[in-house]
Amino acid sequence: MNSTVRRHLGKVLAGAAIAVTGTAVMIGVTLPDPAGADDTRGGRSGNAAVAGSAQGERSAQGNRDSASTAAGQAPEPGVVEGAPAVDEQGVGRDPLTDAELERVEKLALTPSQFAGGRDVEGDRGPQHLGTNLSEMEPSEVDDAAPPRRAEVSYYDYKSDELVTRTVNLANGKVERSSAVKGVQPSPTRQESREAAELIMASPLGEGLKKDYQDAMGKPLTSVDQLRVSGGIYRVDREKTVPPALAECGVHRCVRVTPKVKNGPWIDARDLVVDLSARTVGRIG
Repeated sequence: MNSTVRRHLGKVLAGAAIAVTGTAVMIGVTLPDPAGADDTRGGRSGNAAVAGSAQGERSAQGNRDSASTAAGQAPEPGVVEGAPAVDEQGVGRDPLTDAELERVEKLALTPSQFAGGRDVEGDRGPQHLGTNLSEMEPSEVDDAAPPRRAEVSYYDYKSDELVTRTVNLANGKVERSSAVKGVQPSPTRQESREAAELIMASPLGEGLKKDYQDAMGKPLTSVDQLRVSGGIYRVDREKTVPPALAECGVHRCVRVTPKVKNGPWIDARDLVVDLSARTVGRIG
């Protein structure tokens, strides 16, 4: 293995991650805990009566269980209370619930806006990048119940624009909308995977395939054999940019860091994928 690594100019890097320009972001959503029951509902005297009744029932049940056990009989089964349902609507700065996420992503784009966009694979609809709880307006900071808003971001590969929609979760209205060029958030997992597939399909991907063969003793035939992360390629950080990559920045371009599943990292820093043009270039 050591001789193989040297032969391929140190491309297979075992046990250490490779620094790349940009970082891959994975947006996760944490569901809130189920809301508790309102202890004040029904009044204090009502709660006391219920508590006393429940205590009496538990005492009577315990006496019946003891008597049954003493007589050699198994105690009667108790009643199991089902878990409370998770609220569909979050409160205050709670993380967005599943129901809110589903609703806001339907409200963010009209049918015509969705049909007019394209994702990283060229299919209908812009590429979804993430959905997050929006920050409050300065005038709402001291409100007892400030409105909850969600910000949904997409990348439209048809127009090469970052599209953002801010939706009010109470009334379902899109309150703010923007579409800007030249702004490139970190790629999603799906975009990094698509970039790796384009590398494998390109003549420039032969080195990646050879390194995988040397590391694992079998051919690389599917991106499923790799774990791939990615970062945005920034032309302003390069001294020389190949003509094939001159549109990066306006186009969405990424570098990928492939890792063999249960194996070493493979250095692919010299390859850049223009996801907008679906081409692969080499730098350095």
